Amino acid sequence: MNILKQHTGWIEVICGSMFSGKTEELIRRMRRAQIARQKIELFKPEIDKRYSDTEIVSHDRQKIPSHVIKKPREILNIALEAQVVGIDEAQFFDRSLVKVCQTLANMGKRVIVAGLDQDYRGIPFDPIPELLAIAEYITKTHAICVMCGNPANHTQRISDDTRKVVIGASDLYEARCRNCFEPPKEERKK
Repeated sequence: MNILKQHTGWIEVICGSMFSGKTEELIRRMRRAQIARQKIELFKPEIDKRYSDTEIVSHDRQKIPSHVIKKPREILNIALEAQVVGIDEAQFFDRSLVKVCQTLANMGKRVIVAGLDQDYRGIPFDPIPELLAIAEYITKTHAICVMCGNPANHTQRISDDTRKVVIGASDLYEARCRNCFEPPKEERKK
């Protein structure tokens, strides 16, 4: 009897606040896949140029080469031969990323997505909530609150800018716990 081995794909989501180690964890998983001699492809949004134009870079300066893309659909053509696909800063992509991840997993690929699950107001950051709903594996990372040292689950913006997306690092954001997090004034009125 001949049994066909089917390759099953799946989606892993790494989420949490800024400075919680999401990108470090993505890089760690991708490097392990390389050690296992799996073909990998990594992607990051064009908007994120904080540390490098062509690499995924963690806040502690770990880095790995990546493709820089505008739209999630670009991943499908580039990742055809990949066994493992990594996507960083997923919150900067639109909701079409969800369908792309589903397509990749249905093709038998391991898809690892890292991104903020909440914006600076403490509101779920699309498309991460939808990805969490369909993922087979979820890792929630935590930073350390800069105010009290407790586990931090929030990203505190320390500027007065009210745009939803403002690219920055420790110059514009801090990790805060539930008690030390201060939502913007317009959010407190609700």
